[in-house]
Amino acid sequence: MAKVLDPIGRALLRVGLTPDVVTIAGMLGTCAAALWFYPRGQLFVGTLVITVLVLADSIDGTMARLSGRSSAWGAFLDSVLDRFADAAIFAGLAVWLAAAGELWGVAFTIAALALGQIVSYTRARAEGLGAQAAMGLAERAERLIVVLVAAGIVGLGAPVQVLVVAMAVLAVASAVTVGQRFAAVRRQLYPGSRTTGPEEER
Repeated sequence: MAKVLDPIGRALLRVGLTPDVVTIAGMLGTCAAALWFYPRGQLFVGTLVITVLVLADSIDGTMARLSGRSSAWGAFLDSVLDRFADAAIFAGLAVWLAAAGELWGVAFTIAALALGQIVSYTRARAEGLGAQAAMGLAERAERLIVVLVAAGIVGLGAPVQVLVVAMAVLAVASAVTVGQRFAAVRRQLYPGSRTTGPEEER
C-alpha cells in the first residue's frame, strides 16, 4: 500500500494540500456520493465512487507521515469525520429502501447505523477511561465491506432482499460487538474502577 499511496501523498503535498484538507474533502465526497446516488437507486455507481473515496481515506495518514504532521488532532478529526461518512452511507440506503417499500430494510439499516455508532463510542469511551476496547466481530472496516458489497450487488441486479439481509446481519453483528466490548471493558475496570464525576457514574 505504501508503494501506491506514497507517490500520491507526495503529489498532493507538492500542490499545497494538507492532510486535514484531504480528510475533510474525503468525508464531503463520501457524503455527497451516498446522498446523491443511493436515494436515486444508482447503487452500483454510488458504491464504486464511495469505495474509491474510502480507499483514498488512507492518503491523509500517508501525507501526515510524509510531512511529519502526524498528530492527535489529525487522528481525532479523521475518527469524527468517519462517523459523518458512515451516517451518510446508511442514510442514503435507508431512503432508497423506504422508497422501495422495504420497511424491514429501513428498520435494519437504522439499527445497523445506530449500533455501529455505539460500537465506535464504546471504544472511544473505554480508551478515555484507560481501558482497551479495540476488539469485536464488526469493526468499521468489516461493516463498510458488508454494506458496500451488498449495495453493489443489488445495484448489478440482485434482489433487494440481499441488502435487507446484509443490514440485518450488520445490526446483529454490531450488537454482538457492543456486548463483546462491554464485557472486555468490565473485566478491565470492575471492581477496581474509579469514578471521577457524574459522567462516569452514569
